[in-house]
Amino acid sequence: MTEARNPMAGLTTAAVQAQDSAHYLHPFTDTKALAETGSRIIVRGEGIYIEDSEGHRIIDGMSGLWNVNLGHGRRELADAAFKQTMQLSFYNSFFQTSNVPAAQLASEIAGVAPSHMSRVFYTNSGSEGNDTVVRMVRRYWDLMGQPQRKILISRHNAYHGSTMAGASLSGMSSMHEQGGLPIPDITHIQQPYFYELGQDMTPEAFGLKAAGWLEEKILELGADRVAAFIGEPVQGAGGVIIPPSTYWPEIQRICRKYGVLLVSDEVICGFGRLGTWFGCQHFGVQPDLITFAKAVTSGYFPLGGVIVGDKVGDVLVEKGGDFNHGFTNAGHPVGCAVALETIRLLKEEHVIEYVHDTLALHLASRFNALADHPLVGVTETLGMVAGLVLVKDKATRKHFDESLSVGMICRKHCFASGVVMRAVGDRMIIAPPLVMSLAQVDEMVALIRKSLDLTYAELQAGGHV
Repeated sequence: MTEARNPMAGLTTAAVQAQDSAHYLHPFTDTKALAETGSRIIVRGEGIYIEDSEGHRIIDGMSGLWNVNLGHGRRELADAAFKQTMQLSFYNSFFQTSNVPAAQLASEIAGVAPSHMSRVFYTNSGSEGNDTVVRMVRRYWDLMGQPQRKILISRHNAYHGSTMAGASLSGMSSMHEQGGLPIPDITHIQQPYFYELGQDMTPEAFGLKAAGWLEEKILELGADRVAAFIGEPVQGAGGVIIPPSTYWPEIQRICRKYGVLLVSDEVICGFGRLGTWFGCQHFGVQPDLITFAKAVTSGYFPLGGVIVGDKVGDVLVEKGGDFNHGFTNAGHPVGCAVALETIRLLKEEHVIEYVHDTLALHLASRFNALADHPLVGVTETLGMVAGLVLVKDKATRKHFDESLSVGMICRKHCFASGVVMRAVGDRMIIAPPLVMSLAQVDEMVALIRKSLDLTYAELQAGGHV
């Protein structure tokens, strides 16, 4: 790590943990359990590495939280934020007002988005972006004279945020159990998880079958009542669920057949993660709306939004009337300045081409070699996302008892070995920075294998394998 001010000067890890435990309520966390163990305190980052308060150097295998695509400590992004803060730290986008970075960024995003999409609505996060989607598609159908089209269809095990609408769109029962969710007129179909649901089918046949679940749901509800279908190109927080190649084209065909709007949630897949600017481009799909956030600023400033296709945008503009929705920080000039610099770096450093042509292929080669490990049932990669399934028996695909929390055992060994790997049940996933060298990929995968060996040894000692 480079020399920098020591954030722990005069402090101990225990002291910071005590402050954290007493005052900070963490997201998606059992606060009581965390108080017993204490938080891991991250103090700095450089490139693909982070460092904790005890001096441990760790490969950031999740790019922060799917967002630090350009790596930690990029001076160009920090300078962009500082320069804009000193020029115009904030002004709102209400009351017929705009600012230079917001206007320029909308133009830049339209320039890299699919050609039929030319407008941007800003939010602060992906959750707010998907709340905006709910409001926008219903506004569109109102203007089209079909106000009964209010239902949005999502998928089980999808993640679309944790606000009321975002959590409702998400297909996770643990979220729905808290707060009486989903809200009305949001429903779900099964996910395209070939490893669990494909049975004896080919991936291609399963992709068509899984897409067919959407048509069945539309017919069940009545096509004249369905407003939109929303899906992540690759389900991220659900465990890196990569659909078969036939899935998304068939989803698009079904949506067009019944006049249902198609929404691509690109909060994770956008801005290069799959080796294309947006994940829908990898699958050859043209959505009506795209939700984005996270990597648009490489995580250096909160910013999100919705890219609006001309089919929807033209109606919103030409039919007029207020769209009564928005946020104080929408189009924040500092966030937009950082995003402009992020896009400049992605272009000038040819990051997306590097991912597509070189890096993703190398990751696939190295990561898929982990399939020979006795704990690994399957490995999957696409672009710079990858996942593997921990199994008790490879031949029968038998899982470990849930009470073992085998994924969390593996995650513990990953951190101790020096690599961040996320546990989603018994699936272990990564989404590392897009600026890794090939040697760093090798280093990361070697640490993952070491962690799998340690996990296996612990399970053996406990008599579980």
